[in-house]
Amino acid sequence: MTLSLKGVHYDISDRTKEFIDDKLAHIDPFKDLIVNADITITKEKTGYRVESNVHFRWGTVVHLHEVDLELYPAIEKLIDKLDAKVSKEKEKVKDHHKDEKLQGPE
Repeated sequence: MTLSLKGVHYDISDRTKEFIDDKLAHIDPFKDLIVNADITITKEKTGYRVESNVHFRWGTVVHLHEVDLELYPAIEKLIDKLDAKVSKEKEKVKDHHKDEKLQGPE
C-alpha cells in the first residue's frame, strides 16, 4: 500500500505522520487489498478537514472525509471510518460459495 500525505494551509509535522501511521496499523491485515491511499489535511477557518481517497486492487475507489475543530480527533474518526469501509469492501469481494465448490455435486 502506498500512502501519500498532503497538507493544504497546513504543514504536516513528523508527529502527525507518526500518529497517522500508528492509527493505520489497525488496517495492516488488509494492506494487500489497497493499492494506494491519499490523505489530505486542510486547515480551515473553523477547524480541520481530513479527506482520504482509497484505491482498492479490484478498482473500487472510496472517498471519505471528516471535519473537526481539532486535528487528531478528526484523524481518529477518519481512520475508524476507513477501517469499517475496508472491512465492508473485503466482505463484498469474498467468495461466499467457497464451501459449495469444495464439496462438489451431491
